[in-house]
Amino acid sequence: MEEQKTAQDNVRRLTTPLTQEVIETLHAGDVVLLSGVIYTGRDAAHLRMVESLRANEPLPFDPQGQVIYYVGPTPEKPGQIFGSAGPTTSYRMDAYAPTLLDLGLKGMIGKGIRSKEVTESIVRNGAVYFGAIGGLGAIIGKSVRKSEIIAYEDLGPEAVRRLEVVDLPVTVLTDCRGNDLYAKGQESYLKWRNEHEAQ
Repeated sequence: MEEQKTAQDNVRRLTTPLTQEVIETLHAGDVVLLSGVIYTGRDAAHLRMVESLRANEPLPFDPQGQVIYYVGPTPEKPGQIFGSAGPTTSYRMDAYAPTLLDLGLKGMIGKGIRSKEVTESIVRNGAVYFGAIGGLGAIIGKSVRKSEIIAYEDLGPEAVRRLEVVDLPVTVLTDCRGNDLYAKGQESYLKWRNEHEAQ
């Protein structure tokens, strides 16, 4: 796992697979440019993966140290490697995420708040939850250098893909200590509002 700082001190460049040492340096609100191999999967694929585990069947990929992106890309246009790649709402995966985290998954990319159970699993397993911006789906898609379907092709856009990405832009939403950017944002706003109302 390699790391570099960009010219901006608040932007981190990380390469997968993610190590525990690097994850522990991340904080809610950090901006990250992620490179390396990541995997895709939405709720239908997650359900199948959990069912495979219950049947003692192998997963499509070894989750140890890996990152999964909750995305169902649009069809790629001629000359494109990947279509628009905006994140799906992460709570759809909340019933399955702790199982994969317990097996060594280290990162998830999506949007929206997570359940208490997922946050507890993030802390217990020393993982991280990244956020991607839905409105940047076309730009995020350009970060993909290679895409290969590795499982569940019948699910179409929801098939599991192995992606090679360069500088995929994400933000740390929940760090390994359970700090939540959504909660921090609300606290900052309420503090600002209370200070201005008191004036």
